[in-house]
Amino acid sequence: MLARLFRSQKRSFKSLSEQEILALAIASEEDDARIYLAYADQLRDQFPASAKVFEDMAEVESTHRKSLIEIHRQRFGERIPLIRREHVQGFYDRKPDWLRKNLTLDAMRQETEAMEEQAYRFYVEAAKQTSDASTRQLLGDLALAEQGHEDIARMLGDKHTPDSVKEEENEGARRQFVLTYVQPGLAGLMDGSVSTLAPIFAAAFATQDTWQTFLVGLSASVGAGISMGFTEAAHDDGKISGRGSPIKRGLACGIMTALGGLGHALPYLIPHFWTATITAAVVVFFELWAIAFIQNKYMETPFLRAAFQVVVGGGLVLGAGILIGNG
Repeated sequence: MLARLFRSQKRSFKSLSEQEILALAIASEEDDARIYLAYADQLRDQFPASAKVFEDMAEVESTHRKSLIEIHRQRFGERIPLIRREHVQGFYDRKPDWLRKNLTLDAMRQETEAMEEQAYRFYVEAAKQTSDASTRQLLGDLALAEQGHEDIARMLGDKHTPDSVKEEENEGARRQFVLTYVQPGLAGLMDGSVSTLAPIFAAAFATQDTWQTFLVGLSASVGAGISMGFTEAAHDDGKISGRGSPIKRGLACGIMTALGGLGHALPYLIPHFWTATITAAVVVFFELWAIAFIQNKYMETPFLRAAFQVVVGGGLVLGAGILIGNG
C-alpha cells in the first residue's frame, strides 16, 4: 500500500526502450519548435529581425523532427508511442506559453541558449547511464545534434540580427522597460518618500510615541500606494502612449509609493523615540540619494542636479513636518 502511494508516476530513463527514446526525442523537437514560433509571434511587431531568428530556429527543429520520424519509421514502423518530457524522471522542463509572455527579448535569447544546452546535457548524461551500445550511439547522436542547434542559433543570430539591429532592438527594449516600470516606479518612490515625510515626522514630534507614529506612517504609505497605483493604471491605457500595460505600471507605481513611505515609517517600531527618529532620518537620506541615482541612470538627469532637486525638496518637507510637530 505504502509502496503504491509513494511510487513515482514518471518512468525512469533507464526503463525506456530505443523506440521510446526516439519518440521522446520527436516530441521534444516538436515542443521546442512550437516554443520558438510562440517567441516569434510575440516579437514580430516590435522586433521583426529577432522574430525571424526564432522562426528559422523553429524550422531547424522541425527538420530534425522529420529526420527522427524517418528513423523511427525505418526501425519501428509508423506508430510512434505517446511519451513526453513530463512522463520521464529527470527530463528537462519547458514552460507553457502563458508563462513566457512577459519575457524580455534578452530573456528569450538566454532561454533559447539554455534550452539547447539543457537538451545537450541531458542526452550526454543519458548516454553515460545506458549500457546498450546502439542506445548509447543514438543518445550520443542526439547530443551532437543538440550541440549543433546551439551553433545554428548563433549563426542565425548573426544573419538576422547584426550588431546594429541588436543595438536598436536592445535600445527599444530598454526604452519600454523605462516607460513601463522605471518611470511610474520612480514617480511612486518620489511621492512615497517625500510626501509622507511631513505627516510621519510631524506625528513623531507631536506625540513622542513611536507606535502611534508607526501607525500614521503605515496608513499614509499604504493609502498613498493604493491611490498612486490606481491613478497610474486608470489615466493611461498605454495604447497610444506606448507606455505598456496599465496594470504593470499601476503595480510598479503603487508598490514603490508604499515602499517609499514605509522605509522611514518602519524605524518607529523601535520603542526608543530618538533612536527611531535618527534611524528614520538616515533611511530618508538613503531614499533620497537612491531617487537621484535612478534619475541619473534611467532618466539621464545629471546626478548633481537630480541630487540637489531631491535632497533640497525632501529637506524642506522634512523640516516642515518637524516644525508642525513641534508647533
